[in-house]
Formats: sequence, structure tokens, C-alpha cells
Amino acid sequence: QKYLCSNCNNILKKALQTLCGHRYCSACLAWIVRNNKNAICQKCKEEDPNTLSEESLLAEERAFGDAAINKEISELRVHCVTLGCSWSGIMKDFEEHQSLCEYALIPCHTGCGHVVMRRKLADHLENGCVNNVTVCQQCQCSLASSEYQEHSCEGSLCKEQKPVQTETASEEKSHSTSSVNKDGCRFSEVGCAFRGSKEKIKEHEKSAVGAHMLLLLQHMRQLKGTLCSAAKAAQGFTPQSELSVNKNKLHVFENIVAVLNKEVESSNLEILAFRRQSELDQNIIRGLELKIAELHRCLTQKDAGLSSLHKSLLFSEQASYDGIFLWKITDVGRKLHDSVTGRTVGLYSPAFYTAKYGYKVCLRVYLNGDGTGKGTHMSLFFVVMKGDYDALLPWPFRHKVTFMLLDQNNREHVIDAFRPDLTSASFQRPVNDMNVASGCPMFLPLSKLQSPKHAYVKEDTLFLKCIIE
Repeated sequence: QKYLCSNCNNILKKALQTLCGHRYCSACLAWIVRNNKNAICQKCKEEDPNTLSEESLLAEERAFGDAAINKEISELRVHCVTLGCSWSGIMKDFEEHQSLCEYALIPCHTGCGHVVMRRKLADHLENGCVNNVTVCQQCQCSLASSEYQEHSCEGSLCKEQKPVQTETASEEKSHSTSSVNKDGCRFSEVGCAFRGSKEKIKEHEKSAVGAHMLLLLQHMRQLKGTLCSAAKAAQGFTPQSELSVNKNKLHVFENIVAVLNKEVESSNLEILAFRRQSELDQNIIRGLELKIAELHRCLTQKDAGLSSLHKSLLFSEQASYDGIFLWKITDVGRKLHDSVTGRTVGLYSPAFYTAKYGYKVCLRVYLNGDGTGKGTHMSLFFVVMKGDYDALLPWPFRHKVTFMLLDQNNREHVIDAFRPDLTSASFQRPVNDMNVASGCPMFLPLSKLQSPKHAYVKEDTLFLKCIIE
């Protein structure tokens, strides 16, 4: 589905991605914008009309080439669906195949109205095309190509030979009125009957190169037969007029080859121009991709900044500045299991302060115990952290610390307290972000924590309180 255009629902051609994230063919998007004022993405309307935003507004300058999807599409495996054709390959080679497919139906270039397989065009021109008529210069008789090869004219040769001309049946009837405004194809010398304006002739000569080659091959065969007849007669005597005819035909052949060489040269120049334009387009695409990468990097930085601001805001909301801190721990069952299995060692509380410009501290709890209490008790520790005002505070830290595990039925709180060991590194001025934790490794037996007699854990939640005097 991602390879289909949001407008025509066919395979994407030169895919563009809009700000709303949907993809369009470049031609489809241009058509929508040209024919609809303030066009809205149809896919956005279909998915959820209530969430339409400014990003759903379509504009060519608000879309960018999707190089990744174009590359994926160009490498898709495809096959020709024309009846009788067994070609298969990748998408980027398909358009070239379409212009060469022998089983494709194409209109006859003479304008006879017939549509034939490309592989049968030569047979049609030789045997069935009513417009592919050759006029004999000697008797002025109009003959089909197949009849002309066997035609033996009894009339005398013209004194001044003219190149063989072809005309369509309809043009023969209205020659006097149409020849004023219409010219013949340059390949009329070898049997092409197309006539039209200069622009039409130019288009015809570009599109009918294959047919012209077939006519040229047919003409060469006729020329070969004539030369063979001339060679047989050369032993005795060769009429001057016969040699003149052969010279004229050779001259026509040389002119046709020159024209074909020019067309090949012109085609090569066009291919070179297309390649240069493709390189320019690729450079533009690479530039846009670099810009997108830069924008993505900027957005990532902004997201990181917003995340940092969110954390700061959350910390500000939870921070305490009076030395009393209440810590609510949820999902106790899961966190206790993680502690038992070793997935989570300990939990840190948010930081809090003894005063507005006081010591910065936090708590650390081991639900399955630590040290001497590991596996039997819940351990609770006090941590002195590096703060913004440490230079103005007295050291070591001397304040009494009281821990409380609150009974949520308000019957029997668990209380423990300690005074800092002034010689311990845990209470000196922090050098790193936080000092080594110090406190009560055997704060509460696990059996008592989980006992139904007490409400230390209620609705999978417990409350720890710390008071700094």
C-alpha cells in the first residue's frame, strides 16, 4: 500500500511526501493544487476528518521528494501484462521495455486507422496497409508495396528521374487542396506516406524510427534486386537510363543514412542532456536530504531540551525545602521482585533540602535488603548530595536524621534515627555528585513488611518519611 499514490491509487511516479506524511505522484500533486484552491489531503479526510490540521493543506512547495521510496519502487520486480509477452525485470527498466515490446498494440503511422502488434507492423505495411501506396514514375500507376516489387512497367523511362513518392489514398483525391499546407515525411523516398505540418512531421519522425527502418530495409531489398539485374546486363551493354536510375537510388540511400545518423546524434545529445538533468536533480535531492537530516538533528536537540525542562519542572514540584520529606513508592510488589532477582539493586528518592539554601540530600532504599540485611530486611539509607550552596554551609553534616515507615492505618509506624558520624566520609562536603550512603541496613524485617497485621503496604504502595532536625 505504501507504493500507491494517495490520489490515483496507482504505483507512485516521482513520489512526493507531504507534511502530513502521505505520498503523491509529482504529477498528481501538481494537478490537485492547480485545480483546487486550498486543497486538503484526501487521505487525511478518510482517516480522521476531526484531526485535520494545517499539515493536511497541500502545496507543491510544502512537499519533498521521497528518494527512499522512489529507490524501493525502482527495484520492485515486475512483469509485462501484454498478452503473449513473457518479459520480467525491475521497475526502472519497465518503461524502456514498453517502448520496445513486440506484443504491444500500436497505431499504424501511415494513418490508415489500423492498430497492430509492433512485431507485425512490417507485414501490415507490406500486405495490408491501404495507405502504403507507391506511385510508379513511368506509368503513374498506384500500387501496394507487395505489388510494386513484381510490377514491370511497359512505359518509357522519363528523361529526368525523380525520387519515388508515396501518397495516401485520401491525399491522392484531395492533393490540389491539401498540398499547399502539408509537407511530406523525409522518408517518403522509401515509402512513408505521412503528410502534415512541420510540427506533426517532427513528432512523426521521432515516434516512427522503427517503421522507417523497416521501409529502409524494404527499399534496400528493391535496390539490391535492381543492381543484380544491372550486373547481368553489364556483359553486353547497359542502357544509360538504367545506370542513371541506379545512381539516383544510391543517392537517395546515402541521404537516408545521413538523416538517420543525424537523428541518432540528436538522440544521443538528448540522452546526454537528460543524464545531466538527472545528475542536477540528484544533487538537489541530496541537498534536501541533508537539510532534512539537519532539521531532524535540531528537533532531536529540542526534544532533549524539553525533556530536561520537564525533569526540572517535575523536580521543582516534588522538592521539599524544610528538611521533611515524604516519599511515595508505588508498584511495591514488582519492585520487590526486581530487587530479589537482582534486576534492580536499589531505588533513589527525588532530592530534597534541609532549608531553602541548605544541604541537598536524598534517600536510598533496598526493598530486599543490603549488606547485613540482604534477603531478610528492608534497608534504608541517607545520602548527602553535592548542592549549589555547599561553599556557604558548615561541614561535616551534623543534623539528626529520623526515618519513618508509615502504617497506613495510623497504628504502628516504624521509626529509626541516627546522628551522623562526623569522621565518616558520608557526611563530609561532597566531591562527587553524591557521597556514600549511610543509614539502617536492618530497618525492617521483610516478614513484618508483608504481614497482614500491618498496613505498611496498601494497594501496592508504601510511604517513607525522613525528618532532618
